[in-house]
Amino acid sequence: MKTALLVIDIQKDYFSGGKMELVNPLEAGKKAYSLLQCFREHGGHHVHIQHISLKPDASFFVRGTEGSDIHDVTAHFEGEPIVYKHYPNSFRETNLLEMLKEWGAERVVITGMMTHMCVDATARAAADFGFQLWIAEDACATRDLEFNGTIVPADHVHKAFMAALRSYGQVMTSEQVITRLAAEKAEAG
Repeated sequence: MKTALLVIDIQKDYFSGGKMELVNPLEAGKKAYSLLQCFREHGGHHVHIQHISLKPDASFFVRGTEGSDIHDVTAHFEGEPIVYKHYPNSFRETNLLEMLKEWGAERVVITGMMTHMCVDATARAAADFGFQLWIAEDACATRDLEFNGTIVPADHVHKAFMAALRSYGQVMTSEQVITRLAAEKAEAG
């Protein structure tokens, strides 16, 4: 089955010193990097997705700022495809769907940030478009949220969204994704 890797919004503003620091983004970024390297080494289709805010009063991912740049942990290499988006759903008003169709992708592996926003919105849209969905949960990160005066820890936010996304596809670790892709490749000969 043709598989494509989506590396969503692993950008500097989400890391230490950034304008929207997440919980453990470097650890998640390193897991995403292991998947990215797997796809690079085996000629797999992969795409970086970069959020650029259109709002003039945006607090992060402002066009032209260092914080909107892709973080070095999953550095974008010259010549690799990149999709620029302005909404949580990576398919909305972008060429991502056309790109995936052109590649003949039937499955997408999702990594990225934030779990409760762009990862969730993109995963649900991918499933709606008919892609088989694998989410590398340890290659995603989020932050603490607040609701009605209650702080919801990032770990709980992440787990709640991953639990819900199991209705749309398979949620596994990055290592499990790599192992399953290797097994498929071996079976195909």
